[in-house]
Amino acid sequence: MTTHQSSSRQTLANTFADAFLQYNSRLVVPIHLPHAFQALHPFASPEIAQLVSTFYHKYYADYDLRVTLLGINPGRFGGGITGIPFTDPIRLKEKCGIDHHLPMKPELSSQFIYEMIERYGGVQMFYHHFFIHSLYPLALVKDGKNVNYYDDKALFDAVYPDIISHIQALLQLPICRRVVICIGEGKNFALLQKLNQTYHWWQTIIPVAHPRFIMQYKRKQMELYLQQYLQVLHQAKQDCFDKS
Repeated sequence: MTTHQSSSRQTLANTFADAFLQYNSRLVVPIHLPHAFQALHPFASPEIAQLVSTFYHKYYADYDLRVTLLGINPGRFGGGITGIPFTDPIRLKEKCGIDHHLPMKPELSSQFIYEMIERYGGVQMFYHHFFIHSLYPLALVKDGKNVNYYDDKALFDAVYPDIISHIQALLQLPICRRVVICIGEGKNFALLQKLNQTYHWWQTIIPVAHPRFIMQYKRKQMELYLQQYLQVLHQAKQDCFDKS
């Protein structure tokens, strides 16, 4: 056990799952978004809240340290429906083994992430070592279509304080502070770098290409990107767990 793991066990009263779910239950739909933008809040549904609880108690019912991966914000067909980042209803049922009655619609990012998880060793091993979330915790839409938090300046200004408070809340969980993986090599990485220079959350940030970009524009090179992800995961795991 590393000193970071020992510290986490001493300071976290609840399991990783319980601590995260307590935070998650306090999320509310923001009322300060610019006109025409909307945040999706699936956790308000009792069915989704139960699915989320089942997922985290299944994979995070311990006090162990994880390496964090941070995306942009959930998509309306993935975390915007299931409440679980990068996990669409198909992957939730077929890969995570959690039954539900949600429409079985696929999401491109979820397809890539779960192929990567399978290559890593499967959901049990992956979620024991890693924790996935996003810089902004809720799906954002405009006119029924996905938007990123940085697509509009007024939207970005509105959610900027929430991004900071969200990450600071996640850091109360037992997550590794040596390294974080940023999903998105452009604006998402630039913002996380900027914030990290101010708040000193992590020692190292490693960027990787976003799964949607890969699946939409680089699908022929998917195998290459999968190998890049796996290399980064193993390096981050080594940096976090294998050094005193």
